[in-house]
Parts: sequence; C-alpha cells; structure tokens
Amino acid sequence: MDEVTISEEDRRLLGLWAADCVERALPLFEAKAPSDSRPREAIEGIRAFVDEGKRTARLRSLAWAAHAAAREVDDPAATAAARAACHAAATPYIHPLATPHQSKHVLGPAVYGALARELAAEGDTVVGDEEIRWAIEHAPTAVRELLRRMPARRPGRSRLETLYYALDEALRH
Repeated sequence: MDEVTISEEDRRLLGLWAADCVERALPLFEAKAPSDSRPREAIEGIRAFVDEGKRTARLRSLAWAAHAAAREVDDPAATAAARAACHAAATPYIHPLATPHQSKHVLGPAVYGALARELAAEGDTVVGDEEIRWAIEHAPTAVRELLRRMPARRPGRSRLETLYYALDEALRH
C-alpha cells in the first residue's frame, strides 16, 4: 500500500478548514440537543490543535464523544452535524495511506456538514450542493494537494456518496 506525506502544517490547515465547514452546520445539532456540548467541544478541540499543533489523547476523546452524540440525538440533520464534528476533530489522525478510506476522512467534515444542512432543508439537494460549493471555495491549497495524493473517489448511489464524489472531484481540479 502506498503512503502519502502528510505534514503537520497539512494537518493544521485541514483541521481549520474542517472546523470552518462544520461550524456552519453545528447549530442544527445544538437546536435539537441544546444541553449537549460534545460536538461544539470537538470543534473547540480541533481549533486548539490548529493553534498548538499537538495531537493529544483529549482531542481523540472529543472526536469519539461527538460520535456518541450523533448516535444519541433523534434527528437526522442533527446526527449528520455531530458526525461532521467527529470527523473534524479526527482530521489530525488521518493515516498517511493512499486509500479511498483516508480521503473520506479528509472530506468527511464538509460532506456531513452539507448533508446536515440539506436534511434540515427537508432534503433539498440544492442546499447540500451550495454547501459543497462553499467548502470548495474555502478549501486551502494544502487540502487540495493532500487529496490529490490519495486515490480519487468513485461515484456512488446514495446522496452521501454523491456529495463525497462532488467534493472530491472539484477539489482535485
């Protein structure tokens, strides 16, 4: 299996972009579970990583806590928003492997954020597509270059896979 080089600067820029993408969807979770701060804490954790550059056990715990919050909330848009936060907090831990699975970790925060906003708009795909466009416009060069070192995603059948593919395809070109 091929490996890709991922610098600490790549990880920080990816984390910053991921946090920015997720914060656009996070209010959807907070509206349904106002007393559950785990997804917000995950975003605060990734922002601390961006500032300090240290991958800590706490950051990994914050990612898992956001994942648990996603399982516990009873609303599809809120679930997707919490999953986006989980993916964002986990971005510093992507493996330097050239696999589609690792590219999924690069794209996950933006894709789940877009899905959350789309679900909140009663499944209006225009909303999800607009969110993907926002993510593309705000993606740093380092994220684009990191993604180009990994295998391209293939189109899928589900809406989630369609969003992954659209973002992947656009960031590579």
